[in-house]
Amino acid sequence: MLADRRFSVDATRPGYPARGPASRARRTGRGSFITMDAPEHTRLRRMLISEFTVRRVEALRPAIERTAAELLDELAAGPQPADLVRRYALPLPSIVISALLGVPYEDHAFFEDRARAMLDDSAGGEVDRAATAELARYLGTLLHRRDIRRTGDLLGRLNAEQVETGALSRSDAVATAILLLITGHETTADQIALSTAFLPDNPGHAEPFRHPDGPPATAVDELLRLLTITHTGRRRVATADVRHGDVTIRAGDGVLAAADIANRDPDHFPDPDAVDLGRSPNHHLAFGHGEHLCLGHHLARLELRIALTALLRRLPRLRLAVPTGELPFRHAHPSYGIDRLPVAWD
Repeated sequence: MLADRRFSVDATRPGYPARGPASRARRTGRGSFITMDAPEHTRLRRMLISEFTVRRVEALRPAIERTAAELLDELAAGPQPADLVRRYALPLPSIVISALLGVPYEDHAFFEDRARAMLDDSAGGEVDRAATAELARYLGTLLHRRDIRRTGDLLGRLNAEQVETGALSRSDAVATAILLLITGHETTADQIALSTAFLPDNPGHAEPFRHPDGPPATAVDELLRLLTITHTGRRRVATADVRHGDVTIRAGDGVLAAADIANRDPDHFPDPDAVDLGRSPNHHLAFGHGEHLCLGHHLARLELRIALTALLRRLPRLRLAVPTGELPFRHAHPSYGIDRLPVAWD
């Protein structure tokens, strides 16, 4: 289904399954390219592919490692218990995506709060619209400054190579910037937090991250498979009648692809509930599939690997400061996560 063009991602189509009031509020007008079908999706996505290649992402490794080390120094020097979300899991990807885009990190409280408001399915449409408008004005101002003074960051390149040449409208550039800023920190922060909550209770699986050579290359993908943050389904609407087994999906029917369930399908993953950090192949759907595969999947993998390895080496006796059942897991949100993660260490 995720690779079948008979299923549309266009949220303005009748029958598209909105998540809630905030999601429905976004179903009018033109959004970012992830809510567009080909060929427009293909055209806009192509403008960004070179920014997230393996080579480009690997060049960020020293900066990510340095940022992780600095955050952990501050964490280790502070009081216990500490909230790992606010002290590490969220700042790390926020700093990385801010530097990549050219967004001042000192504004992180502003854009993190607006991102949460936009993604909170329990919020009303007015809250979502207000947060979206504020973030659009903010990023629109940053893009406008690139008209006056060119910069070498992603927003600068997007403006110079796409907006100024007429290939990309200003409104589409702002929508793209919003998408990259939000997905570039929220989802990775959630994955770091969930993985951190899981590993201390499973010391055998934490040990490879402490090893001098680091965990096997497959380890991060196994955590992504097991702890899939896309828990509300990847949403599509059928544009034609589609026969699937004994079921006919009618044109106009909304469909949810449950990635978290698919990632534990025993037909594709032997012993699917077992943790196998060496699992290969591991064709999970944590980043989607097909032409809508997450653009930043290489960056997310690298950040998660660095974050967990640095954390468990720096604080090898890290433990949860509260029982797992008391953790405030976030459900009214398209990205499953933890709002606070109290930890302690020896």
